[in-house]
Amino acid sequence: MLNQSQSALARVSQQLSRLEKRDWELWGIVSLTGILVTVCLLALLLPAAFRGDTIHLELAVSRPLAIGLFVLLALLNTYLVTKRFEVRRLREQLISTTLQNQVTEQQSFTDPLTEIYNRRSLDSIAGQFISQARRRKTPLTFLMIDVDRFKQINTRFGHLTGDFVLAEIAAVLKVSIRGSDAAVRYGGDEFLILLADTTAKGAHKVIERIGGKLEEWNEANNLEGFRLSLSIGASEWQDGQTLDEVLDGADQKMYEQKTPSVLAH
Repeated sequence: MLNQSQSALARVSQQLSRLEKRDWELWGIVSLTGILVTVCLLALLLPAAFRGDTIHLELAVSRPLAIGLFVLLALLNTYLVTKRFEVRRLREQLISTTLQNQVTEQQSFTDPLTEIYNRRSLDSIAGQFISQARRRKTPLTFLMIDVDRFKQINTRFGHLTGDFVLAEIAAVLKVSIRGSDAAVRYGGDEFLILLADTTAKGAHKVIERIGGKLEEWNEANNLEGFRLSLSIGASEWQDGQTLDEVLDGADQKMYEQKTPSVLAH
């Protein structure tokens, strides 16, 4: 998606450059017209001005010619002003359309509840992360995250509270990762984090950070008599692995983290 956004911005930049060129061309026409009119007036005035030892500033021009010149200049000026307004309108329309398209595209890849990437965006995001890791020969780790006993939250506190909890968990994940990482709502009460340039060992620092933030959230007693917990599995991508393979590995390790009591529910 980042590459698509950059490509869209590049196209907009090119179109804006063409509009700016048209704007400068119109200014050039205005300037050239002014120069030509000035030259024509001087050509008419100078021969009449210098006669013998005296300067004559009289200029005799027929009425039809004067009216014709006035009408021509008025039409030319009207045309140029109209074209300049058209260029300005096209520029504003282009910028507005581009921004609207960017917002629409962003919304289509964002989960409205948690305001992080949705499952639909996963293939695109993962493809970019994997391509970058392969090209730079850097590690890449996936974290599969599941909310423990989430059904109990819905049953005990209601679905609105369940939605609130999912949004809060997404917020915890976002503040626990870097800007170069990505958080995805994988589905239901499952989340996925992509950690760029991070080994499975390094990912444990992120897991500890998430645990610390979640502990602070529990201490605020957001769910009375209920402590929220997460099961997290880390899987480091290896060159040659498919996305499904690395996700299966993270999912398996995530379930290994669950206690028997959690699995029973």
